[in-house]
Amino acid sequence: MSNNQTPEYQSRFDCRNTSSLFHYLHVFTAVFSAFLALCLSTNVAAEDYKNREDVKTFAREFAKEHQKNEADVLILLEQGSRKQSILDAISRPAERVLNWGGYRNIFLEPNRIKQGVAFWKEHETLINEVSKKYEVSPEIIVAILGVETRYGRLTGGYRVLDALMTLGFDYPPRAKFFRGQLEQFILLADEQNLKATDLKGSYAGAMGYGQFIPGSYRAYAVDHDGDNVADIWGNPADAIASVANYFKRHRWQYGELVAVPLLDQTIAPDLISKSPKPDRSVGDLREAGVAVPAALDNAARVTLLAFETDDGLEYWLGFDNFYVITRYNHSRLYAMAAHQLAEILRAQMTVKE
Repeated sequence: MSNNQTPEYQSRFDCRNTSSLFHYLHVFTAVFSAFLALCLSTNVAAEDYKNREDVKTFAREFAKEHQKNEADVLILLEQGSRKQSILDAISRPAERVLNWGGYRNIFLEPNRIKQGVAFWKEHETLINEVSKKYEVSPEIIVAILGVETRYGRLTGGYRVLDALMTLGFDYPPRAKFFRGQLEQFILLADEQNLKATDLKGSYAGAMGYGQFIPGSYRAYAVDHDGDNVADIWGNPADAIASVANYFKRHRWQYGELVAVPLLDQTIAPDLISKSPKPDRSVGDLREAGVAVPAALDNAARVTLLAFETDDGLEYWLGFDNFYVITRYNHSRLYAMAAHQLAEILRAQMTVKE
């Protein structure tokens, strides 16, 4: 703000005007009261989990189940803070429901593509090594990191402990799930010799480049560089390998199709699949009158998908690899965005400079 005050500004704050003086005293009092209330609420938040019986019960049951010291568990839990911003984020209804056209524009925009090519080139040797080891296509590894966190740029600023405790103890709709993730989080911190109060992630407790929830971390995160820590927060090698391991464990088929478009046709609604998992053969669709690309074998198993855009419906055939992407995130829109971003990145990487 400039220090060169206008005459109008000066007159409004002239204390020789009695009514103005009382007005601003009133404003000051209101602002001070709000500030005091904020300070008090912050202190209350710090005390939120220290004397709660449900937290004590969790600590007792966790300690018994995993042969840990109950007092140590409780000391950790008492350092968690209830965050209203987390409850707001998870409870806030979407401003609008995006169709495929809107969703696609978020993840296939030029800057994300440019960043993806740069990330791939920077880590090309590592990505090729990981791809070969886990037999997972390099483009899908990079695309997942791009969709999740812009290749590690946006991994989340909430303490994971705060996120999981807030949602586990103060968000009834999914409290059971998040308490389970809190349990997994405490275990992973202990197993990896990490300080639980330092680890950060999303408002829902997802962590690192690939946004693994704690249960997924324990199941799929790997220590690729051999330093005895699966560091998915700051170590690209571990982050890249962990995503690849997730896809390998969910049976990604290297070099096989993910999805192909069905162009220039209208398909009866009753033929659209309800699940992203392949549920019929290409031959069945041909018999039903669907114009399927001639190169596809009749025996191939597929799912018939419809995606809404502002210009109408897009139809796609999804294969087993498309279903594997939905195991990472159950949204079909997510899976299609990851697939198309992967295809674009692969094409960009094969362009000769």
